[in-house]
Amino acid sequence: MSAPNTPVSAAGAATEEAPLTATAAANVPSTQATESGRSFLPASTLLRHLVTVLLAIVGSVILLEITDPFTNSQLAQLSYYAIAAGGLTVLTGLNGQISLGHGALMAVGAYTTALFLQADEPVALPLILLVSVLTATVVGALVGVAAARLHGPYLAGATLALAVGLPGLAIYFHDTLGGEQGLRVRAPQPPDLFKEFIGWVSGNSATGTKWLAYVGAICLILTYFLLANLVRSRIGRTWRAVRDQEVAAELAGINLGAWRVLAFTVSAAAAGLAGGVLALVIRLAAPSGFTLVLSLSLLTAIVLGGLGSLLGALLGSALLVFLPPFVTDLGADLGLDNTEAAQLAPFVYGVVLIVAMIFAPAGFVGTVRLRWLTYRAKQRAAAARSSSGG
Repeated sequence: MSAPNTPVSAAGAATEEAPLTATAAANVPSTQATESGRSFLPASTLLRHLVTVLLAIVGSVILLEITDPFTNSQLAQLSYYAIAAGGLTVLTGLNGQISLGHGALMAVGAYTTALFLQADEPVALPLILLVSVLTATVVGALVGVAAARLHGPYLAGATLALAVGLPGLAIYFHDTLGGEQGLRVRAPQPPDLFKEFIGWVSGNSATGTKWLAYVGAICLILTYFLLANLVRSRIGRTWRAVRDQEVAAELAGINLGAWRVLAFTVSAAAAGLAGGVLALVIRLAAPSGFTLVLSLSLLTAIVLGGLGSLLGALLGSALLVFLPPFVTDLGADLGLDNTEAAQLAPFVYGVVLIVAMIFAPAGFVGTVRLRWLTYRAKQRAAAARSSSGG
């Protein structure tokens, strides 16, 4: 697995250019704007999300069936990035906690999955992924309790220590966790039902790569469905209250520490699932795959996409996955050798990050939403002036 070598300074500049409160507020849906527009979706939030899930499933099947195996593997890679970024944007965008340790939480899920799949007769894959989620959730809850009273750079420093130290346990317990070489993951073969489904839908062969891409897509859609409902519930509103007005929230009887721990726990659960999918896709769980670069890449993905927005997390993750190989291929077409073309990718990614922070400080989704809300406000103001003048 490879992630863009995003420097620490770039991530820091991103967070300075787009403060958490302002950026997250830009990504919170406007109730007034929703009520003033006409929508063909159901009025119920749950029904709207179910319709979105149905459309996402149909779109995923079409996309995976019309693309080649290499693109299938890229989409599988996108799935675990987007799952982890979705949990992180809930933690950072909605609750205001900066975490640099999500790569370590992904390692917990990946190693748990790898250990279970080493058995001669492993249990069902959904159960393995569920155990990976639960394991990462427990670790995230412990870290959340320890960091509940930390804020800003102090919390970032604590999670940074987690990102640096936790993967090192694989080297200490090398007999069980494989040391530097890690654990090879024996990905389960596609079931007969899946093969029949693929044959019925498209007539293509159900390869192992396509099977893992479908597993990643299912996990991604399920995670975003749960997170979207959580964000629009009372829990999400409480997280935003803790983020925006700590004093007012505490006066209202909200236990700030408990709600911060809950946000960290939910985010860790998503990271654990992402780690499990990562282990299946790359067929390896090794310390080199969970360095600080992975955590910084997730943070820059949600900043670029828009803090507090699941769509922004998905777009930022897509940028992480598809931009480096595109730039590398472009460099090769321009006559650069393999080394020069590979070095061009992180440079271009850094340029995109800087340009985005200058012209879209609220992230892609947040900036578009701000422009739309500004346009609607001007329309309403013009309508009010014309009605009063008439």
